[in-house]
Amino acid sequence: MAMPANVKTSPDYPVPEKMKAWVLGDPGELTLTEKPVPAPKRAEVLVRIDAVAICATDLEIIYHGPPALIEGGAPYNKNFTPGHEYMGTIVALGPGVDEYAIGERVTVEIHAGCGQCKRCRQGMYTSCHNYGKNYGDVDKGHRANGFTTDGGFCEYQVNNINTLVHVDDAMSDEEATLVVTAGTAMYGLTELGGLVAGESVVVTGPGPIGLLGVAVAKALGAQPVILTGTRDNRLEMGKKLGADHVVNIRNEDPVEAVRRYVPGGVDYVVECSAAPNAVNEAAQMVNRGGKICLAAFPHEAPAVDIAHLVRNNIYIYGIRGEGKSATHRAEAFMRQKRFDATLIHTHSFDMDDLKEAIRYAKDRVEDAIKVVVKNKHAASQRAAAE
Repeated sequence: MAMPANVKTSPDYPVPEKMKAWVLGDPGELTLTEKPVPAPKRAEVLVRIDAVAICATDLEIIYHGPPALIEGGAPYNKNFTPGHEYMGTIVALGPGVDEYAIGERVTVEIHAGCGQCKRCRQGMYTSCHNYGKNYGDVDKGHRANGFTTDGGFCEYQVNNINTLVHVDDAMSDEEATLVVTAGTAMYGLTELGGLVAGESVVVTGPGPIGLLGVAVAKALGAQPVILTGTRDNRLEMGKKLGADHVVNIRNEDPVEAVRRYVPGGVDYVVECSAAPNAVNEAAQMVNRGGKICLAAFPHEAPAVDIAHLVRNNIYIYGIRGEGKSATHRAEAFMRQKRFDATLIHTHSFDMDDLKEAIRYAKDRVEDAIKVVVKNKHAASQRAAAE
């Protein structure tokens, strides 16, 4: 359909009525099809998707379902388009939107909370009490692109203005897709205390969030920053992103190593590995009164030594996504070149080759870390606009 009369568009950024979109059928089954281009409503914009990074959570959703919740249930066979770590160019403005302009480059947070529940009013919109209630008579206004509404494995998507983060023109499309990953790490450190300058931090697990967790912690002034993991090449990348020490847990006991570097234990642990004994090891790494942030979720329920946590007054925080506007702070660090997030971008594919891109991400082909898919049609439109 054409855009409604109350939606502002520009001849410099023509909006088609149909777009290519990947749709999830049965688990693991993605099909490239056509969908109508959605129209932005009040407080929304239409984003032409220029690039999307593949996240481990995308793989969970595509193959297992949770944490996606479409029309109150699993996402399969509901005409659902996954993908959430995307950036692009604003091409249409919903009614009353004057905070952004057509032609602006943005990256997007996933979550737009309902705005009316207790958590949203506290700024904890990733913990919205009305998560998934965004359809039919139960529509509370919650939106989580790629989780509870259509995501970014397509050509266009609507986004609430609260989810937008302006991207500096000097930042590449690929780097801009990593702002949300850095924002998740920033959110974790925000919850642990925010001001971590001079404090000691361990990051466990050198995946995308863990690696950027190292970068953000160092940019915030943490000293020392220690990264633990199983692969030397990932640990070396951690050094480039700011780790003062790295520990290969295949070669030495991580708790002993951490306490060798910081006698008495560290102030904070950011747990990004989802390993079965990760919480207990983190509890042994922190000092008394220390804090642990859980940024990864294991598939099984692990046994946890609660008595040790209680006796030592250790605090545990679970974070969901990129809350409390952390992405804005992360983008500022990236804009200021406080760290080079592009180090974790290893592969690029065209959107038409999404299945192969997912294979690289899922099977870690060629040690893939962050795989980005790009919209070739967006590139041609950008060239025409310039």
